Amino acid sequence: MEPDQELVQGLVRSERLPEVLARLLVNRGHGSPEAAASQLAPTLHGLNDPAGLPEMERAAERLEKAVAEGETVLVHGDYDVDGVSGTVLLVRFLRHLGAKVEWHIPHRTKDGYSFGDHSVVKAKETGATLVISVDNGTSAVEPIAALRDAGVDVIVTDHHEPPEGDLPPTFALVNPKLPTSTYPFRELCGSAVAFKLAWAVCQRMSDGDKVRPDLRQFLLEALGYVAIATICDVVPLIGENRILAHFGLRALHESPSPGVQALLERTDLAGRALTAEDIGFQIGPRINASGRMDSAARAVETLLAADAVEGRRHAEHLESLNDARRQVERGVLEEALEQAEQFADLEAYPIMVLGGAGWHPGVVGIVASRIVDRYNRPALIIGIDDEGIGRGSARSVPGVSVLDIMRGGADHMNRFGGHAMAAGCEIQGERLDDLRAALVARAKDLPPRDAVQDLRIDTRVQLQGFNESLMRQIQRLEPCGEGNPQPVLLAEDIRLEEMPRIIGQDRTHMLLQVRSGTTVLKALAFGMANREHELRMSRPVDLVFTPRLSHWRGRTQVELIVADFQCR
Repeated sequence: MEPDQELVQGLVRSERLPEVLARLLVNRGHGSPEAAASQLAPTLHGLNDPAGLPEMERAAERLEKAVAEGETVLVHGDYDVDGVSGTVLLVRFLRHLGAKVEWHIPHRTKDGYSFGDHSVVKAKETGATLVISVDNGTSAVEPIAALRDAGVDVIVTDHHEPPEGDLPPTFALVNPKLPTSTYPFRELCGSAVAFKLAWAVCQRMSDGDKVRPDLRQFLLEALGYVAIATICDVVPLIGENRILAHFGLRALHESPSPGVQALLERTDLAGRALTAEDIGFQIGPRINASGRMDSAARAVETLLAADAVEGRRHAEHLESLNDARRQVERGVLEEALEQAEQFADLEAYPIMVLGGAGWHPGVVGIVASRIVDRYNRPALIIGIDDEGIGRGSARSVPGVSVLDIMRGGADHMNRFGGHAMAAGCEIQGERLDDLRAALVARAKDLPPRDAVQDLRIDTRVQLQGFNESLMRQIQRLEPCGEGNPQPVLLAEDIRLEEMPRIIGQDRTHMLLQVRSGTTVLKALAFGMANREHELRMSRPVDLVFTPRLSHWRGRTQVELIVADFQCR
């Protein structure tokens, strides 16, 4: 897609930008100088006032009262990155205020998602009179009613779509997706909503319009947790989320948290500017591995570590859990892909619903993402345990609400919930086929989709001049992710500098050295080893790629991540 050249040259002149960056901005709808400046240099002033969220004033007043009167507050998170990050954020916040605070994360297999009997037990054990949820609770009608009957107030901070029936009897339900919400941005993650609650309390505890200095400093540091959750929960990185992630990545880089620094050290990310890719592929999986393979409490303990020794010890444990997760994931994915072949017809099966006995519930969400990538359609992957209970995770593709599809199978599930791009459920294992039929029927009511997803190319470029300086400019588009994709560029008439090398433990990737004029760059073609025969030293190649800076043993260089190629 070639951008409007007049707009491009206008940005080159007015903002003094490299032409390739100006092209990328115009293609993303930021063609005016004002829009380009806003995209390249977001400011905290662009964040919306937390008071605009439903029942926020009521929630902040209740939490302030609990702190002032010495009540015990229980922070009730969830076992994924979003829930863990928000739990840590609120626990640290309440500790900063000197409050009595306890925390609770349900165990994935023992307790299940969100509130349950375990929530009531934990509240009674800790003597909590106020429970604050993070990333869950909007659909938990009965457990929250039980807490209310036990004399415990519940504030829900959440971002999941509300149920079609009754809402839980909370003291306050803070969720930008409620039908009554007038909040201007509905795509916040759960941790961001929790952050807004902390911000609202800070406003109440400060004189005048400005938050007092110590609380302002806390909020700035807490943006690091919000960035981890925002990126890993795959909410759109536009609008308010872009601001939260932008400043949150900076906060992580400078974080005083021993646990955060231990994770950055363990992943070789310490001491350098962070990208969304660093968080999504390095930090997030290690936090998630805790809740997938053991208890997410391990991840909370890591991020709450009091000193470097404790932080490194916990980070090492997360590394071991992540290694175990990879091994289990490979086995489940292999079985799921084999099963998927019988449902490959897109017209007959617009959603993949796969399940197997013994499939670990901690990896079904990752496997669902892999199936989505392979077949370009929504997928629900269900692991059935020894007692015949199936726990599943669903993932979707842009423009298709998997939660809407799952509503078509409500009669066949014990419970379900989530949002457009990701959802979860629990079923009786023997109802898997019935559920598949119901979801397929519901999905067939949606507009038909192509089995092959088009590759969107931003613009043509010349490889000559692609150096670290130019990449630093292109990186101003960060954080990239859902809603703000990484640049996809086309370079034509490229030559191979040497024969391709097949790499990787499973020998499925290619390493290329490509030349244009005097510029030689490394290019990685993941999963394309089976196309090695297409390449010839004597034949020019048109290369579609995303550029990035790689860091290895103190050296920084430009490398290309190949999306596709075509020989002439």
